[in-house]
Amino acid sequence: QMCIRDRAHIMSKEKTLFRGELALPFAVLINSFGVVLMLYSAAGISAISSVPYAFSEVFPALSLGTWTYIFQGLLVLSLMIMRKKFVPSYLFSFVVGFVFGELLDVYELWIGILPNSLPWRVIWFLLSYVILSVGIALSNRCGLPIVPTDLFPRELSDITKVGYPKIKIAFDVTCLAVTAALTFFGLGHIEGLGIGTVLAAFTMGKAVGICGDFLDRHFRFESFMTRRKSAVQQ
Repeated sequence: QMCIRDRAHIMSKEKTLFRGELALPFAVLINSFGVVLMLYSAAGISAISSVPYAFSEVFPALSLGTWTYIFQGLLVLSLMIMRKKFVPSYLFSFVVGFVFGELLDVYELWIGILPNSLPWRVIWFLLSYVILSVGIALSNRCGLPIVPTDLFPRELSDITKVGYPKIKIAFDVTCLAVTAALTFFGLGHIEGLGIGTVLAAFTMGKAVGICGDFLDRHFRFESFMTRRKSAVQQ
């Protein structure tokens, strides 16, 4: 009889190989676009970028992209504190986050050419929701250091042993609360949060899980880091 491990190995071989080195840049490109597109839809900014957005509104001397990688740097630092050790791969994650922040500024330069009537805004919101769900699911599977706002809930789930969807939703809702408080006290009104932001915060963790299950059924992900890790384990 074929053992379960061998059967799983054969099933894995039957799936299409998706290189992590391709998955990561693709995820960064579409996630940063998804964030800007959701903001442009006027349904509110995505939860993962709501805190940097709030700081960019209250303290406009720095751009959204700059505040984004400052926020991401703090997330990386907090993960190291919780791990109680220095994790070199987290530093590369910050570099990825820096690129992500720069792409936000690039997309903001030309996003205004898209139509912005109410029907189009609904389309842009739905599209951005799907883009972010797929992009985060890809990031979680690429086997490489990822953008800190995606890394944080994944690693926190591993540290606390709580399911990813629950951690993701809790992280998003916390971001919304911080954004609401910061803009209310800094601007005198709540800025950047709309019905789309709230909807995404409470449901995107589940949507990422659904997208991840689909990817797992059709693809197997490998990167130079996962191959090296499996080689060490053998």
